[in-house]
Amino acid sequence: MSTWKFDYVGKRPRLANPMLIEGLPGIGNVGKVAVDFLIDEMDAKKIMTITSYTFPHSVFVNEDNLVELPTIEIFCKKRGKNKRDLLFLAGDVQPIDEVSSYEFCDKILDLLESFHGKELITLGGIGLADIPKSPKVYCTGNSSEMIKKYRTKNVEGNLYGAVGPIVGVSGLLLGLASRRKMTAITFLAETYGHPMYLGIKGAKEILKVLDENLKLKINLKRLETEIKQIESEIMKKTEELSNVTRQTALKKLRGKLGKETSYIG
Repeated sequence: MSTWKFDYVGKRPRLANPMLIEGLPGIGNVGKVAVDFLIDEMDAKKIMTITSYTFPHSVFVNEDNLVELPTIEIFCKKRGKNKRDLLFLAGDVQPIDEVSSYEFCDKILDLLESFHGKELITLGGIGLADIPKSPKVYCTGNSSEMIKKYRTKNVEGNLYGAVGPIVGVSGLLLGLASRRKMTAITFLAETYGHPMYLGIKGAKEILKVLDENLKLKINLKRLETEIKQIESEIMKKTEELSNVTRQTALKKLRGKLGKETSYIG
């Protein structure tokens, strides 16, 4: 029996040279906040639901007092003539072990290839000991040309030594994309490293970078007005899953490295 289910919602869309933008839960949920906001702001359409036996062995109880399995979803936004389409990878969880993380990332890259996409962006947070007043955004990737193309004056280019390994989907997608001759970049914003902190400020800084690079024309003022709703929705699930996912992953990593890690995808 397969451990993965990739189910289309409706018909498979036709996309024009799409770019994938990933934002799954991680430190400060920075990537998740940013991608969830983009999906809502750009009115992106859900095209796929992903479920797996490798996801945390738990369910959520929703507002209707019914249970829901943790899921990952893919949305698309068609942008019209002369603009590349976008795919958004969002969800409640990440795979929690090494093998399933590799399998998942390979399947995501298979999907991007099937749409003839060749570029992707991953998003995440860099955990600090204190809450940053003005979070910096760093970038790295698998191609110097890609970094040069998407780096702006507000993005720090020298990530070497600033963080430890980039763990999880945000990192693996970059590395595995190289094998397929895809170009990939990640934007990582500073945030407070506490597991229950929501990195809204870091997410906002990343959104500014994406807006400038991709000409998204998003209204960042809406992010400020929706903070309370975002916090209540995301933090509830984060708290419920923290002991199942985050601690499991961190213990594995610390056991191998013998030290604390500053970033987890």
